[in-house]
Amino acid sequence: MIEKIKPSRSEKIIFAFIIILAIFSFGSFFLIKDKCLFVKNYDPKKISFDNPKNIAILNVTCGNVIIELYPNISPKAVKRFKKLVRAEAYDDIAFHRVIKDTLVQAGDLEFGQKGNLDYGKIGSGKSGLGTINSEIDYPFNFDKGSVGLARTQRYNTEDSQFFIILRDEPLYETEYTPIGKVIYGLEALEKIKYLDRSQYVLRPDFINSLRMLIN
Repeated sequence: MIEKIKPSRSEKIIFAFIIILAIFSFGSFFLIKDKCLFVKNYDPKKISFDNPKNIAILNVTCGNVIIELYPNISPKAVKRFKKLVRAEAYDDIAFHRVIKDTLVQAGDLEFGQKGNLDYGKIGSGKSGLGTINSEIDYPFNFDKGSVGLARTQRYNTEDSQFFIILRDEPLYETEYTPIGKVIYGLEALEKIKYLDRSQYVLRPDFINSLRMLIN
């Protein structure tokens, strides 16, 4: 008859510790893998908007980002943005420039297309519609969630690229053309892929879709 050997107290403690460590490691793996786990996905159909015709829905990896556009502040810029949205031009376009906790930028329709990225030229692409003039005279607070059109170092070079800021940037006022603000879902943008050593992202995240609530 084989005699059963009872584990000592210390052995039980070590075994319990190993089990807890294994559970923690297993759980951490899934938490790290699913970066969107604690991000709320807003359904625009369940939200009442004061100006539904000026609501844009940006869908990204972690859910919907709901943007209210301000045509009364920047009529030409918002008109351009809406035109591109309605043409579904922003679908599958890269977030090519991302600064952690600061901003995300996308909209290079020429060199930022999924499956056809040109890392040597991304950020310089055009829409084919030509540039528009900067609209920077109207007072606008570039606080967290503000959306603006990107430009070169010169004014009046706005086209299709846009950025969304993840923190207050008061110095952007009179520097960039504002087109709106994120009113729901900013946390989804905080999960967009970034690199620690560069503003420009290799193998970036992409816009899934960008639509007007009312076409």
